[in-house]
Amino acid sequence: MKIEEGVALSRFTTIGTGGPAKAFARPESLAELEEALTWARDRGLAIATVGLGSNLLVADEGFDGLVLKLAGELAAVDGERLVAGGGAANAVCLHRARAAGLGGFEFACAIPGTVGGGVWMNAGAYGSDWAAILDRALVVNGEGARWLSPDELGLSYRHSGLHHGQVVAGAEFRLEPRPADEIKAKVSELQALRKAAQPTNKRTFGSVFKNPEHELSAGRMLEACGLKGHRVGGAQISPRHANFIENADGARSEDAVGLMAEARRRALEQFGIELEHEVEFLGPLELPPLR
Repeated sequence: MKIEEGVALSRFTTIGTGGPAKAFARPESLAELEEALTWARDRGLAIATVGLGSNLLVADEGFDGLVLKLAGELAAVDGERLVAGGGAANAVCLHRARAAGLGGFEFACAIPGTVGGGVWMNAGAYGSDWAAILDRALVVNGEGARWLSPDELGLSYRHSGLHHGQVVAGAEFRLEPRPADEIKAKVSELQALRKAAQPTNKRTFGSVFKNPEHELSAGRMLEACGLKGHRVGGAQISPRHANFIENADGARSEDAVGLMAEARRRALEQFGIELEHEVEFLGPLELPPLR
């Protein structure tokens, strides 16, 4: 397995920002993954995994550690009962589930990421999430591999108990028999809703903030704060949906952080709510304190 140096992580994020990784590898098997983790541990390097980069903001300085992108059998999908590698794209899993007449994964059509990323953040949309359909996940660290249940993973709203250094190598799902035509119709309905509401044709990292315990969603709250179209550098809050940040013109990650800081400040000032970011930070990124 080849380990590269200085790979630009902006190539692997949907918003297209971020600096280089100190080291980068694409393990294709469990043995190669364990080899990479041992390599990093022996050198005292932090470890992170990128999927399709759809929920990720990488520091402009990059990441001083080993970044893994799962490939080969670690990104394969068995559609008969939906068993997938952590690097498998949700879109591929949905296609295989529909072909096998298995329902319950339709909501994932709104999540342009991977199975491992879904486990990592308990990804969800349209009233469902990974916790509702996951049977167990194979988690690997420098000491070996273990299958963990949703409870053992600590899944809650857009959160798991996993941390960098733990890699989701695979997952098994609990889906229900459903006619393929019903699955197709549901997916078409959800995709139409997503296209109508979200900036799907722009470079973003997906939802910026988790929805707070409030009558307004994060997007509606920020819209009420007058933030649609607000810009810092090359990044702007989407004119279509205020809980998305677009790479409008050569944005840097620090531009996105500036927008997030302003959004949090206004939400606190106007609604008394401290918004919590949903996007994962990688590298030396930090939001300023609100109080």
